[in-house]
Amino acid sequence: MKEEQVFSMPLAKVYPLLEQKALRKGRTKEEVLTVIQWLTGYTPEDILRLQEEGITYGEFFRKAPAMNPARKLIGGSICGVKLENIENPLMQDIRYLDKLIDELAKGRPMEKILRKE
Repeated sequence: MKEEQVFSMPLAKVYPLLEQKALRKGRTKEEVLTVIQWLTGYTPEDILRLQEEGITYGEFFRKAPAMNPARKLIGGSICGVKLENIENPLMQDIRYLDKLIDELAKGRPMEKILRKE
């Protein structure tokens, strides 16, 4: 999928997929919201409102109130691509969220997901 296709997808379409991935593995909706809040600075209420407003996934990240500087500590690969090798900063931020949701789904402790250790 091309970057522009990802950026133009409605948040309301992407968010349930992120949530379902975590829920299938026994995690909670609250944990998904916590991870997104940690990364972007949005409150859970903001996230729900923005879905209803029809914001695109790209705009969700472009307008994030406070992207967490600790996101640069997130390493590894997503879809076979190393996170640090993604050139487009917007796509890199989107992939950081993918990686955090993967870690959540794999049962990683929340303290480690939120880079508190």
